[in-house]
Amino acid sequence: MTAAWASAASVDTYPERPIRYIVPSAAGGGADISARLLTNELSQQLKQQFVIDNRPSSGGLIGVQTLTQARPDGYTLGYGNMVYLAINPTLFPKLPYSVERDLTLIGQFTSNQNVLAVRLPLPVKSVKDLIAHARANPDKLSFASSGNGTTLHLSGELFKQMTGTRMVHVPYKAIAQGLQDLIAGQIDVIFDNQSSIAPFVNTNRVRALAVTGPARSAVFPDLPTMSEAGVKGYVITTWTAMIAPAGLPRPIVLKLNQEIARACASPKVKAALDSQGATCATGTPEQFAQFVKREQVKWGDIVRKSGAKID
Repeated sequence: MTAAWASAASVDTYPERPIRYIVPSAAGGGADISARLLTNELSQQLKQQFVIDNRPSSGGLIGVQTLTQARPDGYTLGYGNMVYLAINPTLFPKLPYSVERDLTLIGQFTSNQNVLAVRLPLPVKSVKDLIAHARANPDKLSFASSGNGTTLHLSGELFKQMTGTRMVHVPYKAIAQGLQDLIAGQIDVIFDNQSSIAPFVNTNRVRALAVTGPARSAVFPDLPTMSEAGVKGYVITTWTAMIAPAGLPRPIVLKLNQEIARACASPKVKAALDSQGATCATGTPEQFAQFVKREQVKWGDIVRKSGAKID
């Protein structure tokens, strides 16, 4: 790092002007909501505006690539998650960015988990029932997702791999369409995020069987984890983070990392995350970098074994 860069990104005065925050998805979606929750809190803490720049594209490629091309001075930051940082490196044969070479991993923000649910008429009441039914009827059950290579798709693929079952994957452009088909009886199984599926579970329109995380959820405290339900070692979490172009000066990285932790202590942020079943998952930049490496191995293995291809 040159002296000019160090001076331009002085931690003592940073930030001195509004910060551009690139979100590689459309406004109004889950990523956008998460990004605005964090940046609204950071705006108050740092006394500077965060300007959201939505760059939707398949797999978030345009948004992440745009971020990698920005000046690493702390005034262009971005939203990261398991898709952009852990799944894409395996899913895309030619990724236009390298996580290790082109990005600075500032810190994780949230962790969440999915829910396994089935249509009500399906004669299963538990995960063990579902496994038995699927084994007895290979390729007869269908499971919905929000598209090839998404966490919802790969949640189903990991289930198949770990249980020795065969189900037909049906990708949708939006998981809401899959949910409606599940309710209508045209789809049998779904993995969906908690906030999306909760209204349908709570009104008894679908039957939830388990959550995919390492611990039970505050949103569905009576639901077992997949491991508790009999699929030992099954853990799928979804997560969000803050990232930046490679070369962001260390003092700025540390300051932003600390500000994320400070935002997580906000009652407003905590209440918003609780309503989604999410939790804050803060840690040092080094801890986050190691976590991303583990996630790349995990998701990459699922992608390779499933033969998943991008839409």
